[in-house]
Amino acid sequence: MQGHFPEELEIDSALWTRRAVQDLIEQQCGVEMPIRTVGLYLWRWGYSPQKPLKRAYEQDPEAVEEWLEHTYPSIEHRAKTEGAEIALGDESGLRSDAQAGRGYAPIGETPEIHLSQKQRVRVNFIASVSNQGNIRFMLYTSKFTQAVFLTFLERLIAKRERKLFWIVDQHPVHRGGQVQQWLAAHKQEIELFLLPSYSPELNPTEYLNGDVKQGVHSKPPSRNLAQMKQRIISHLSKLQKLPARIVKYFEHPFIAYASNKMQAQLVPG
Repeated sequence: MQGHFPEELEIDSALWTRRAVQDLIEQQCGVEMPIRTVGLYLWRWGYSPQKPLKRAYEQDPEAVEEWLEHTYPSIEHRAKTEGAEIALGDESGLRSDAQAGRGYAPIGETPEIHLSQKQRVRVNFIASVSNQGNIRFMLYTSKFTQAVFLTFLERLIAKRERKLFWIVDQHPVHRGGQVQQWLAAHKQEIELFLLPSYSPELNPTEYLNGDVKQGVHSKPPSRNLAQMKQRIISHLSKLQKLPARIVKYFEHPFIAYASNKMQAQLVPG
């Protein structure tokens, strides 16, 4: 089982379920084992049912390995040498007709949430986080364009004392011509680095996005644009005052590569 997907062994299952293991035992040993017995053996062998991690089929494992083993360490070394700060960024959005979480109700009586289908609004935001717990963010309601991205980049470098090495995904806007021209003109203040394609699990900003969505959607549904904006700003502003909470994002095994405390040593005491 370990190191193989069921389909590699001609088992018609996406994951190693009890039924899949039962089929494997019959296939390899010619033994028809009861499903309950299979479950008992799995438990004894140290296996438990778990929710699978989702990974893009298009992701290139070699590119991820290159990033973890060479590219990011190189960025980190340069940051230490040049006295630069490292941060990662991402874009996300919230809709007024979305709702997160669960609520208690009598068994068989599903709870209801009343959402407007006529006055739906969406608010987007772009954010930057560092492993020191720093957050910068900007809200926007338009389509994500190079102009929007450049506005945020201008804000990122405003009043900075150190150069910024900023890491984002490979969204076409991040690679746009206008953005590249602007970066060339501001190379003393900021450099942009791109994560491997289809690798959101390497970006701690994904956890910030989830944090914001959970915080906003756990409240009663937003009824208008102004209320949605206020709630997003309120939650992000709260997180700005909780750097330890942001640092915890970097404790996840997939993000641990970026949790180096080196940057703290660069800040004058």
